[in-house]
Amino acid sequence: MALYEHVFLARQDLAQAQVDALAENAAKIVEEGNGKVVKTETWGLRGLAYRISKNRKAHYVMLEIDAPAGVVAELERQTAINEDVIRYMTIRVDAHEQGPSAIMRRNERSERDRGGRGDRGDRGPRGDREDRPRRDRDDRDAA
Repeated sequence: MALYEHVFLARQDLAQAQVDALAENAAKIVEEGNGKVVKTETWGLRGLAYRISKNRKAHYVMLEIDAPAGVVAELERQTAINEDVIRYMTIRVDAHEQGPSAIMRRNERSERDRGGRGDRGDRGPRGDREDRPRRDRDDRDAA
């Protein structure tokens, strides 16, 4: 059997329980076709780069799948029919990533980095501009 990663984006107005039900439904489709869902990750409600069907945000879910190609075709067919899913993509991979995905690692890192510091990090109130001498307008005109 081949290895796949299936990511879908669900509408922003769905509750988290409904998004979980969509993921369970996808897993059920895979398992009915003698496939196996290796891992399911919910990336949460995230902003979209552009508006899709009047949605500015979407719930992101990724499934790592070990299944034959026919099962993936059926999964994509069922996903395309579902009105709650606004986008989906399935890609074939050589091996599944061990541990959390890059998105989950980035979320953990950003939460850890935010602890104890302001939004500007280690920079001062004006960044590195404090080190440079200030030039008045008259100095710029003379130069």
